[in-house]
Amino acid sequence: MHTQSLFSGYATVTVSNLFKDKTLLTHMSFQLCMICIPSSTHKRRYFEECLPCFVVLYLDLVSSTQEHHGPGTENDLYTGYNDYNPTFDSEVNKNFNSIKTSYGRRPPMTAKYPGTAIGGRPIGTAYGSRMPIGTAIGRPMTGAVQDGAARPMTAVRAAGYSSTLAKGSSFDPLGQSKGPAPPLETKNDDTPEEKIKIMEKKVNDLIEESCLAHARGDLQQSLEKAKEAGRKERALVRQREQTGTADHINLDLTYSVLFNLANQYANNDMYTEALNTYQVIVKNKMFNNAGRLKVNMANIYFKQKNYTKAIKFYRMALDQISNAHNAMRIKIMQNIGVVFIHMGQYSDAITSFEYIMSESPNIKTGFNLILCYYAIGDRERMKKAFQKLISVPLGIDDEDKYIPPNDDPHANMVIEAIKNDKLHQMERERKALAEKYIMTSAKLIAPAIESSFAAGFDWCVDMVKGSQYVELANDLEINKAITYLRQRDFKQAVETLKMFEKKDSRVKSAAATNLSFLYFLEKDYDQADRYAELAMSADRYNPAALINKGNTEFVKEDYEKAAEFYKEALRNDSSCTEGLYNLGLTYKRLGRLEEALDCFHKLHAILRNSAEVMYQLASLYEMLEDPHQAIEWLMQLTSVTPTDAQVLAKLGDLYDNEGDKSQAFQYYYESYRYFPSNISVIEWLGAYYIDTQFCEKAIQYFERATLIQPTQVKWQLMVASCYRRSGNYQKALETYKDIHRKFPENVECLRFLVRLCTDMGLKEVQDYATKLKKVEKMKEIREQRVRSGRESSARSRREGSAGSGSSSSPNTTPPLRASDSGQSNHGTSAKGERLSVKLKTLPGSNEPYEASTQQEIDASYVDPLGPQIQRPKTAARKRNEEDEFADEELGDDLLPE
Repeated sequence: MHTQSLFSGYATVTVSNLFKDKTLLTHMSFQLCMICIPSSTHKRRYFEECLPCFVVLYLDLVSSTQEHHGPGTENDLYTGYNDYNPTFDSEVNKNFNSIKTSYGRRPPMTAKYPGTAIGGRPIGTAYGSRMPIGTAIGRPMTGAVQDGAARPMTAVRAAGYSSTLAKGSSFDPLGQSKGPAPPLETKNDDTPEEKIKIMEKKVNDLIEESCLAHARGDLQQSLEKAKEAGRKERALVRQREQTGTADHINLDLTYSVLFNLANQYANNDMYTEALNTYQVIVKNKMFNNAGRLKVNMANIYFKQKNYTKAIKFYRMALDQISNAHNAMRIKIMQNIGVVFIHMGQYSDAITSFEYIMSESPNIKTGFNLILCYYAIGDRERMKKAFQKLISVPLGIDDEDKYIPPNDDPHANMVIEAIKNDKLHQMERERKALAEKYIMTSAKLIAPAIESSFAAGFDWCVDMVKGSQYVELANDLEINKAITYLRQRDFKQAVETLKMFEKKDSRVKSAAATNLSFLYFLEKDYDQADRYAELAMSADRYNPAALINKGNTEFVKEDYEKAAEFYKEALRNDSSCTEGLYNLGLTYKRLGRLEEALDCFHKLHAILRNSAEVMYQLASLYEMLEDPHQAIEWLMQLTSVTPTDAQVLAKLGDLYDNEGDKSQAFQYYYESYRYFPSNISVIEWLGAYYIDTQFCEKAIQYFERATLIQPTQVKWQLMVASCYRRSGNYQKALETYKDIHRKFPENVECLRFLVRLCTDMGLKEVQDYATKLKKVEKMKEIREQRVRSGRESSARSRREGSAGSGSSSSPNTTPPLRASDSGQSNHGTSAKGERLSVKLKTLPGSNEPYEASTQQEIDASYVDPLGPQIQRPKTAARKRNEEDEFADEELGDDLLPE
């Protein structure tokens, strides 16, 4: 009843007035709680039950405040706190409704509340002694707590500190006494999502490793990594399906794996597997822009020469690419044109190329268009296409920007830095490619666009002079002269090159160099030397001109001077292989073999597969008496040129000199297989079979020599001798008779005929004996005449030398060849001596006919491969002991009937 009367007496008080003064509310809340809570049955609802008391206290506090400060005090500390939110009206009304039901059911107070008036600890406040407040800041404390424990000031605990201190605690607002913060919670990798992320990272790493392996050129390793990435990606998809997250499958990762795998299949020439993988990507509608991969499929069909399918897939890809991607469409149409060229459908290719030249012209397409017009023989369109080609913009800057100014050091440093950077290198490559296509096109269409080759070239030169490629005009003129050389029209070539004598230095030097080379080939060494001097005066740093000058000095046998010119050429261009090769030959002629060896070793480091360099190294090692190294280099040479008969014969000769007959026979036989007309090889093989007592096999080689040199009687005599040694006397007799018909004055043939007829009891023995006597008598008379003529000539020479006194002409040596073959005088004499020894083994080889024909020729025979050391004698030496039949060793039963 008390609560109801209070509430009705102050019915005009609103909730908004209650919440205007927050400080007063703070004091009141504490005092009301001390009154109402002990009588409340449910402490959590104490605020709702004590609200009437709250209103009474509020009105009392407001009136007392006005008495002290007055209603219009300007220094009001609570100014600005009168604003409130109207939404609180409904909140308070709800509380009012709850007061009627919960009031009067509060239990008696049993707990002590430290810091309050009940606990005997009065605290002074600004309110005065009217109502003791139990906290330092005047806010009420709620909730009952245990003794000695600090309780919160409000229902929501403050951050970091409390208003009262616990027993035995110190002031620690930052909480430093609690020790360090606990460690962060470790990441759990066992969750399905984390496992999936780890697997995706592994798949991406494998794709990257595959690409890097392909960049290194390891195609097999790149394919293996791509396959492994595919296997792991499939395992990843299965795991997502098992965990129920199939909707979150990474399609980009799947696309990357399949695309990389298809590329690696194509790089390893596994075209079927690549096409199948591309089909998987193209047919999957979930992949965006997958239709572009049909270009890759068309490229594979092109490599397989399946041009029909290539055209089909190129057109399918073209249909799926919008006009916004014009560059891609142009490239695809260019591929279509190339495929049509391979199919021979030049009209369709022309259609594609003409569209490209009208939309986005480029050098390569222009060149292909000229090829198509040339294939169909359309002169006028060839001219138009050439004009379009030379008018295609390159999109590169002028070279003048790389010329540094003299007055700006900073600009000089910048230009020096960009002079050889990647961009400038790309510009030079693009310009060189354009010049190459233009030069090739001009050389191709020049004979076709006009009635004559010269007129066509002149038209091309005129067109080029009016374009951005002005400097190519002179190069075209020089190519015109070179074309004359290919046509064997040396006069026109010389006249064309002479036109450049009054041009600028660069072109003049190039023309003079070509003229010097032409005259050198014609062995007009004076003119060659003159134009070499002219080329050097126009451009002293032209290595080709210096080499031509050195060649003229080499021919004049001034090797020291030639070496100086070759060295200067190498100083100007260290990669000039011609100068290094010629310098090695010069040192070889000078006898400075070690320096020559050093030159050819350097050259071999540059030209790894040069047969000429390997042969020169082998020749030098042979001259240095190191046959093992010579054999090693010749073995390397056979790996480059396995069918070179001269190299194989040289290997056989070296093994023969080393005493290895089996290896020598192997290489000589291989040389005979590739070149069966080499007399020295035939002679060695025949002698080898005679030495091994296989005279029947030696017959075929000597018969081959007879076909090659039918006027040389020695080969036919050796055939007959082989028949005789093998016991086929009848065949030997027929062979000797055939030789006698061809060479009736051959003494040795008549001697064998006499002996054979005598031993075989034939009637022709007397006739052959008579012919033998006549031939021997004629031989003696001829020898006497020769001897008397030699004596008279020698006597006249002595008289002439005595009359001339001390005057004598200097000895002259025959000129050496410019192209050295690795031979020496010692090697020539050794070879002639060996061959002479073989000839002397034939019975009676001093017959005048043989002495005047084959002995002098064969004795001076020079092996084209170079010097050969005298090898041990073969079975041919035994013919000296077997010149006679030695009847005492042969029984009558062995002679033919």
